[in-house]
Amino acid sequence: MIMKGQKISDRYQIIKSIGEGGMANVYLAYDTILDRNVAVKVLRGDLANDEKFVRRFQREALSASSLSNPNIVEVYDVGEDNGEYYIVMEYVEGKHLKSLLKKRGKLTLPEVIDIVLQITNGLSVAHDSYIIHRDIKPQNILILENGLIKITDFGIAMAINSTQLTQTNSVMGSVHYLPPEQASGKGATLQSDIYSIGILMYELLCGKLPFKGDNAVEIALKHLKEPMPSIRDEIPEIPQSVENIILKATAKNPKNRYADAREMHEDLKTCLDESRANELKITFKYPENDYDDTKLLKTIKTQEKVSKKEVGDDEIAKKVNKKDYNNNQNKLLIILGSIFVGLVVIVTTIFVLIPYMTKSKQIAIPDVTGKDLTEAIQELQNAGFVVADEQVEQPSGDVEAGQVIKTNPAAGSVRKEGFEITLYVSTGDSQIEIEDYVGKNYNEIKGKLEALGLQVIIEKEDIPLEDTSKYEEGIIFKQDIEVGTKLSKGDMITLYIPALDNKYPDFVAEGYTEEALNDFAKDMGITINPTYVEVTDPNQVGKVIYQARAAGSKIVSGTTLNVKIGKAVTVAPEEPEETPETDLNG
Repeated sequence: MIMKGQKISDRYQIIKSIGEGGMANVYLAYDTILDRNVAVKVLRGDLANDEKFVRRFQREALSASSLSNPNIVEVYDVGEDNGEYYIVMEYVEGKHLKSLLKKRGKLTLPEVIDIVLQITNGLSVAHDSYIIHRDIKPQNILILENGLIKITDFGIAMAINSTQLTQTNSVMGSVHYLPPEQASGKGATLQSDIYSIGILMYELLCGKLPFKGDNAVEIALKHLKEPMPSIRDEIPEIPQSVENIILKATAKNPKNRYADAREMHEDLKTCLDESRANELKITFKYPENDYDDTKLLKTIKTQEKVSKKEVGDDEIAKKVNKKDYNNNQNKLLIILGSIFVGLVVIVTTIFVLIPYMTKSKQIAIPDVTGKDLTEAIQELQNAGFVVADEQVEQPSGDVEAGQVIKTNPAAGSVRKEGFEITLYVSTGDSQIEIEDYVGKNYNEIKGKLEALGLQVIIEKEDIPLEDTSKYEEGIIFKQDIEVGTKLSKGDMITLYIPALDNKYPDFVAEGYTEEALNDFAKDMGITINPTYVEVTDPNQVGKVIYQARAAGSKIVSGTTLNVKIGKAVTVAPEEPEETPETDLNG
């Protein structure tokens, strides 16, 4: 079990648990080398013991680490420490879309278009490298307070084989978004991610899934056989262009879907334009329902052994050939004899050969606590152990510098001769007394404490809007270690500063002109992506009439904001009237 303060691979120090799942536990950790907070996902259960899965997980996660995009949670590192397989990722302070749906029920059309645009933007980078996510669902999409979307779990999602459909710990969460080709036993393609995005888009708009059932088989069969429900039956005001995107994304035949996320992204960018207001319902070029569900049923249902041979009536039984009976009896004796010989061999191997082959002297590890390093190494080697080349240095108020604090495994533990022992050596007592840092600049205090050897975690904490005037940007307002407490080098302290990030104004209500909008974007370090729409109201010409990110949401430098700017209706010039010719001669 991973504990608070524990170091993974002598680098990632666990701060707290931030999530648990069927496949992995997630922890907030501090990267002691690169001085940043990270999320560490540690595999659990059968997955960590499945050698084939672990190899694929490591390979796929390393592949995902090559992806770099604002809409993808970045993978920093993959490794193993004492049998714990982990993946280190960018730490994102946000909630997944599933929790947002539970809170809101369903989302508005502009919100959904913005979210799916960001998802397809991130997946475009993955698809360009032919990396398939394979498990797009609300639980794997994070949303930050500023509206920024992050796709997570590339490493784990890609490593999970589609044949895990029958595993109860993964099926019910993913089968609702399962592409028909995967349900029928075929491999995943780029279009498989597209199908899952289409299902997700429907769910975000309607607040419910298109296909439901009592079990995984029933739901998967619906993905294979039933047509996609019309979202316009649920929400009549949804434009046909938006329904067309959902229908094309969730086409049962991959040939009818978007080729990849980039193609879907481009279609989404114009779906709310007036030019597509009268779009006709999409029709497909290729047949949709050509899937065979026998592979699905073989994958999911438990194989039942059914006897094909039934006992006949007495008359037929009496006609059994005696020679056949004797032959069968002889075969049975041979089989039983072989089994007996095999058992003898196995028992002999277990109780005689294996103990003989693995025979090794068991020794108790001597207690070398408080001894000088050289003396401790000599004593352990004399006892028959091997001492690790590198020692772990730790501050200690009880043990003098250069002396051994403890061993790993602990003193008194019994191990085989030749086992490797790690020594923990004291760097001495170098305790630092904690002062009151409230009201001081966090950069100044962080530098001072780190110079003394402490690990400093800076956490932003949300402040109620009505209290923001009481706080200052970058000024500490809380600390987790009490004043007067003494810490040693390597210990951790968390300092809290207020989250007073800039927020988007209501550009529409406040009548922002395009020029004022561009000035605002320049100051905030964001990019404006304008679309020009004809308006009949002259007061709207040259002004913002729509913004993709809601007023009051936080601004993240480097992001792109989609807006619509009003422009005057284009009027064709009138042709001049013909003037009748005048006869000057009267």
